Amino acid sequence: MNKVILLIPHYNNPLGLMASVASIEASEALDVVIVDDGSINERINETAINSAFKSTGKITYIYLENNEGVESALNHGLDYIVKTNQYHFIARLDCGDTCIGKRFEIQEKFLVENPEIKLVGSNAIAVDPKGNFLYKTLLPEKNQEIKNKMFTNNMFLHPTVMFAEDIIAIVGKYPTNYKAAEDYAFFFKIVKEFKTANLPEFLLQYEINPSGISFSKRKVQVWSRIRVIKDNFYLGFWPVYGIIKNLILYILPHSIIQKIKRLKE
Repeated sequence: MNKVILLIPHYNNPLGLMASVASIEASEALDVVIVDDGSINERINETAINSAFKSTGKITYIYLENNEGVESALNHGLDYIVKTNQYHFIARLDCGDTCIGKRFEIQEKFLVENPEIKLVGSNAIAVDPKGNFLYKTLLPEKNQEIKNKMFTNNMFLHPTVMFAEDIIAIVGKYPTNYKAAEDYAFFFKIVKEFKTANLPEFLLQYEINPSGISFSKRKVQVWSRIRVIKDNFYLGFWPVYGIIKNLILYILPHSIIQKIKRLKE
C-alpha cells in the first residue's frame, strides 16, 4: 500500500496534465488524486492519462460541478485524502510542470529519516512554454532561514512540496481568503508550527507562462502576500523588510522582475 499521494488540480489543461503525469518515473510508488475544477472547454481524457501513468499506484479523479478556484480544488483533494485515512505524505504537482528523477522517493525518504521535519520542497528549473531554459530557482534549505525569509516571499515552490498528512488536523486546509496566494498562506501556517526544509536537488521543471497566475493575477497575488505578512506581523527586521519589499514588487511590472531573475542567473 502506497504511503504517498500526489495532489494535482486541473482546469482546462489536459495536455499539461498528461505531461505532468507522464514525467513521474516508473520506479516511483505513489497514488494520484486529480481534482478537475469544473473544466468545460478542455476535459480530462482518463484513458489517456491512465495510460501515461507508469508508476506503481492508482489514479482517482474528482470532478467539481463548477469552477471554484484552485484553493477550493486543493481543499477538495485534501478532504478526500484525509477521509481515506491511508496516506502518510501528500505531494503536490501542477499541470504542465514535470518531475526530475526519483523526486517522490527522494522526498519520502528524507521525511521518514527526519521525522521532526513536516514539509520539504526542493530547488527547481524554470522554462518558457516551449521548454527553453530561463533560470534556476534556488531556495533556502534550513528551517530558521526559511522561517525568517517567509516574511519576504514564499520559500517553497508549491509544485515541489511534500508534507506529512497528519499536520492537516493542526494547521487546517488551504485558506480561501488570500486570493492567488493560498499556498503562501498555507505554508506560513505550517512554518509557524513545524520544522521545514528544502532539498538542494533540482526535482522539478516548471513553466513560466504569461497566462498563468503569476502574470495575470500578479498584483492580486502580491497584495494577498502583504496581507499574510500583516496578519503574522511582529516588530522585527524580517516582517518590516517583507512589507517594504512586497510593496515595491506590487509597483514593479512583472516583466522587470523576470528580467532581474534572468540577470541573477
